[in-house]
Amino acid sequence: MSILSVPTTNAFTLAACAEMIYQDKPFMDRVEAIAARGLGVEIWDWTTKDLDALASRRADGVRVVSMTGYVEGDLTTDDGVTHMLATAEDSLKAADTLDCPVLNFHGTGLGEGGIPVVANAHPTPGDWLRAADTCRRLAELGRREGRVFTLENLNLPVDHPGTPFALAKDTLALVSAVDDAHLKMNLDLYHAQIGEGNLIELCRQALDHIGELQVADVPGRAQPGTGEVNYRNVALALADMGYRGNIGMEAFAWGPAGADDPSAPAGSTSASDQALDQFIRTFTVEAQP
Repeated sequence: MSILSVPTTNAFTLAACAEMIYQDKPFMDRVEAIAARGLGVEIWDWTTKDLDALASRRADGVRVVSMTGYVEGDLTTDDGVTHMLATAEDSLKAADTLDCPVLNFHGTGLGEGGIPVVANAHPTPGDWLRAADTCRRLAELGRREGRVFTLENLNLPVDHPGTPFALAKDTLALVSAVDDAHLKMNLDLYHAQIGEGNLIELCRQALDHIGELQVADVPGRAQPGTGEVNYRNVALALADMGYRGNIGMEAFAWGPAGADDPSAPAGSTSASDQALDQFIRTFTVEAQP
């Protein structure tokens, strides 16, 4: 089977989340399999990782391009803000070890099954002001260390009910209010398709504030090409509107006949190889001079 790699002339840089694919491999083997294709590596909870081992792979081409930028906390409560900022400081130290440029966060910490630790489906005007101030303070930390914090949108109906500031329009409002190069959106198009739709126009509206895009198909949160989103059209539109940043596949891997195919179980090496082929093929667009 042919294994695709990212062309050096591609309009975008591409990455894949090591938490969700190659689940039959040890974590460091997942990282190396992703990097072997010229993809950046994205990770979640850095506290569970061997940071020195990850950092030692940089000479072999392993680039950790995005990681979770906090351990606990939220954007609005007194204790939550304190914990958010303190664990962001800890995350910046981890990012320095990995030379990771982007640190991701949410409106609140997420617990078991993605349920928000502090649910607040209808933030008050005061909550919005407090959240913007917390985002501003995160941007200041990012500026100090030369890193970028990205606020990720989430979906409410399927994965993260009750999460505050979850919609892409919410994250765009907060990021644009702060208006700092060290605070951007992580525009997750899987979540946006469930929560809002109209993905190409959403990308166009948010373009100046996007620090990263993440993709997975709907339903099922598998690789592009397994669901209802025409990601090839999205890729072409992104290139046309001038986006040249990172696109990360934060998706599970389905086999050739879908999640129920016993010959390629979801998350297996064979399913993951095919998923990355689909992802790279979909988001390969020749950069125009």
